[in-house]
Amino acid sequence: MNNEECSASLERVQIEWLFYADLRAKYLHVVDNSFRLLMSNYSVPLPLRLNPGANKLGADLDGWLSATGLAKSPDVRGVIAPHAGYSYSGRCAAFAFANIDPTNISRVFLLGPSHHYYTPKCALSMATIYKTPLGDLPIDLEVIEELQAIGKFELMDLRVDEAEHSMEMHLPYLAKVFHGYPVKIVPILVGALNSQNEAMYGKLLAKYVDDPNNFFSVSSDFCHWGSRFNYMHYDRKYGAIYESIEALDRTGMDIIETGDAESFKKYLSEFDNTICGRHPISVFLHMLRNCSTKIKINFLQYEQSSQCKTMRDSSVSYASAAASKID
Repeated sequence: MNNEECSASLERVQIEWLFYADLRAKYLHVVDNSFRLLMSNYSVPLPLRLNPGANKLGADLDGWLSATGLAKSPDVRGVIAPHAGYSYSGRCAAFAFANIDPTNISRVFLLGPSHHYYTPKCALSMATIYKTPLGDLPIDLEVIEELQAIGKFELMDLRVDEAEHSMEMHLPYLAKVFHGYPVKIVPILVGALNSQNEAMYGKLLAKYVDDPNNFFSVSSDFCHWGSRFNYMHYDRKYGAIYESIEALDRTGMDIIETGDAESFKKYLSEFDNTICGRHPISVFLHMLRNCSTKIKINFLQYEQSSQCKTMRDSSVSYASAAASKID
């Protein structure tokens, strides 16, 4: 597909949010949450897209953001935040998004892992706009075309875009935080990259970090523990299973805070921790290494969906971090 054909496709396609009227399970789980992406070639009329549930969603996000007690900072240039259903990770995610000062930000790069589609590359969205119950998030088509012209990115099939929840779950928070500000987004689906490609994409994207008008939202959950995830690492010296899981996660979080992509890769190789956003995080670490701006990652919140006490239990871990400019 050439650039002209790509532009035509981008103009034809929109992604809309469909908000379930019954709000079933109150954002219980990603596959049965209160909102899902709806592919369409037309704009759904506002009364059909929004219902009282949108007010409930907005109130929940406001409550979680306020409860963090965090102040917005212009030095925060990026976040790492979870992407599970909001009843599980919504509170934790707020500790990332509450740091954002939207005043001077005009573009958000959204990096999320691919859960359903295999690709050894990074893929770009073919949508023109993400419409959420809390506001529209137009996609920066100029940057999408600029990245596509490099020849290293593939285009994300619209069905893949619709099915992937890792970026989807960041959208309401972004719409809330940037409400009233003319921000555009650049969604990038990060595939199963090898170490060389993680470094390559990090170098390609590093120049965007040096533009203070750009922001980066990196999507990842942490340890998925239990037989249903085929991962049951347990180091008894830390006590109960959930304490072992936390120790494992915090070891990885400490390494991420150093900004050392190679050490993070060694950690993953040694423990095989089921961090689903390992590739987006690794790309982000390489971006920070290759940019001119000095940025430090600090984790602010850690939670687990439940406390595992027996080998029959299961849980998913969530962690939120802010990446801030330092002198």
